[in-house]
Amino acid sequence: MKRRTFVKSSVAACLTGAAALSRNSAAADAEPHAREYYELRTYTLKDGKQPLLDDYLSKAFIPALERLGIGPVGVFTEKADAGGPAVVHVLIVFRSPDQAATLSERLAADPEHQKAGADYLAAPASDPVYDRIEISLHGAIAVLPKLEKPDTTKPRLLNLRIYESHNERAARKKIEMFNEHELPIFRRVGLNPVFFGETLIGSKMPNLTYMLVFPDDAERKAAWGRFGADDAWKKLKAVPEYADKEIVSHITNKLLTPAPYSGI
Repeated sequence: MKRRTFVKSSVAACLTGAAALSRNSAAADAEPHAREYYELRTYTLKDGKQPLLDDYLSKAFIPALERLGIGPVGVFTEKADAGGPAVVHVLIVFRSPDQAATLSERLAADPEHQKAGADYLAAPASDPVYDRIEISLHGAIAVLPKLEKPDTTKPRLLNLRIYESHNERAARKKIEMFNEHELPIFRRVGLNPVFFGETLIGSKMPNLTYMLVFPDDAERKAAWGRFGADDAWKKLKAVPEYADKEIVSHITNKLLTPAPYSGI
């Protein structure tokens, strides 16, 4: 096959695939119980740059997503180690993977976004806003197909947790554990979910990433204490196929404070 013919065929195949994805995404949007997708962005900021990022997110980025019908969007600050860089997490809720795949292109074509975010977007190489942005994409698991938005008028503490597994089989088993058994226990003891997502793209894979919400840290500690003492949980974790040592290889635990303008 000649190179030109091959390129044309490849482009056509990509367009056909993209069209199919759009159709599937549109169909998924119409499904009342179709799962959502979550993009989690982690900004590791340069010194003194958090006000600039906050200004961009609140005045340019989030309004642009609202115009596109995307959201809600949560913005959270991770407590930094003494002398360490500020870390900001941004959680974006998508109705379909197509919304995530086309977001960058649509933002670049939005003049209001470009104007409102000019200071952030024009940061020079000599004075960057951040070291890097780490991005992961997650698909909601069956037992919680939609994000449960907390009351943003009340004080709250978010708990972001990542359960890594040593292989794909073990990761599926952990998801099964939540889908079939564990989430009702969480709810009963006050471990209130925001989202549960199977990580589709990102680092530390395979993993299950989820977020909980509490009124404060005292209630977080109390709820985890009730969970550890719960008879149903004790019985569940004693099942050999659900033992942590068999399906969870590492747990990341982060406490996050919402920005004043956070939609989650």
